[in-house]
Amino acid sequence: MIPTSVHFDQSVMTTLLEHDPLVADYRAFFALFDWTLVDEWQAQRSGRGRPAHPESAYLKAFLIRIKEGLRYSSDLRRFLLHHPLLVIELGFHLHLDASAPYGFDVEKTLPSRYWLGEKLASLDRGLLTDLLAATVRDLKEEIPGLGETLVVDVKHIYAWVAENNPRVYVKGPYNVTHIPKGDPDSRLGIKKSSNQEQPDGSTKERKEGLFGSGSGVAVSTDPVYGDVVHAEYTLPFNAADVSYYRTLFDHSVLALGHYPTHVAADAAYDFWYVYQTIAATGAGIAAIAANDHGQERVRREPDGTPYCSKGLLMAPSYRFRHTRGYQAQRFRCPLLFPEKSGQSCDHEQFLKGKGCVKDVNMEKGGIMRSRMERHTPLYQAVYRQRTAAERINSQAKELGIERPKVRNLRSVRNLNTLIYVVINVRALARAKAINAALLSTANGGR
Repeated sequence: MIPTSVHFDQSVMTTLLEHDPLVADYRAFFALFDWTLVDEWQAQRSGRGRPAHPESAYLKAFLIRIKEGLRYSSDLRRFLLHHPLLVIELGFHLHLDASAPYGFDVEKTLPSRYWLGEKLASLDRGLLTDLLAATVRDLKEEIPGLGETLVVDVKHIYAWVAENNPRVYVKGPYNVTHIPKGDPDSRLGIKKSSNQEQPDGSTKERKEGLFGSGSGVAVSTDPVYGDVVHAEYTLPFNAADVSYYRTLFDHSVLALGHYPTHVAADAAYDFWYVYQTIAATGAGIAAIAANDHGQERVRREPDGTPYCSKGLLMAPSYRFRHTRGYQAQRFRCPLLFPEKSGQSCDHEQFLKGKGCVKDVNMEKGGIMRSRMERHTPLYQAVYRQRTAAERINSQAKELGIERPKVRNLRSVRNLNTLIYVVINVRALARAKAINAALLSTANGGR
């Protein structure tokens, strides 16, 4: 609603709203969203009791918090207090006061700092996920072939706790059972190792223990339009990177409306069930850095038949369900099975009379993993797209994802989703501008 006051009537207020630069900027930004999702969500909620502020008003306020780099709820409230015209634009229920300059009491209109924090934590996860998916749907309309290659990665997030301050000693900060008082939802984990080059040219592995959470993302890139987030998922930081994968993949498929052709990821995702998501379609590859997990990597034929350590093709025995969940087949020494050949071998297992035995993963993903050729042009082209995740992580860091000033996992998760929504909406604005320019060129600049 547009209020009236002793200073400005409604026509003047309308003019002020139309010409305020900040209002204009955010009006254009919010126009890129599908607010019908929020309206439908709101309509399903009970209308009993005192009318609450619209959910869209809160969401817009939290998006402003992210875009303006406002770290605390108090900063957000203070910013809105100084921009009463923006408060009108956001759609908060105004506390009317004709004697006030703009016809309402902005102090009484805005929720308290405490309630803004509580509201951030209680936002509906399904609604936020739908908002992110809606940006992917809109980006698909602008970007041809979006999501052909899916890149997955995890970004570390520092909890707002004393245990993460290296200059403060806290008893038991590196005990995995320790629960920080500042944020009971955060957990101790190890930040991804990095190799630092030494003066002599050698590398030194560096690890950092931190309390916090991890933000998993599934992204893709386009050489013209740039990088897009398809899905996100936040877990306590003690969760392994690969535990994010299935949720990220499934949410990406739902948002895109199709399966990706390829997947790219680092060595933390070198597990058969990651390859399985791509191998099942038979269309592409999973370009994942090798990680033997302390086990011998066995050379295999296209049908999965392995070679023994002496280079002999092993003989199939029987199939069974492995304790790790996949269909496996036992292969035995070809010199002893199915019949003894009379030939000899100096391997210790042969000397024991048993010969080598290998239980091989026969799932399509297991076979793809074992036969992945990482020197091919296709693998290299797909794997290089991992830099898209690094660029998205860099954008998210600029928007404050790395050190959020909240003290519970619910708020961290909601802020993370809203950060990726902002990133996607920026990509959508960029894509629309590129397409408009291309269309103008195609029409001869008319």
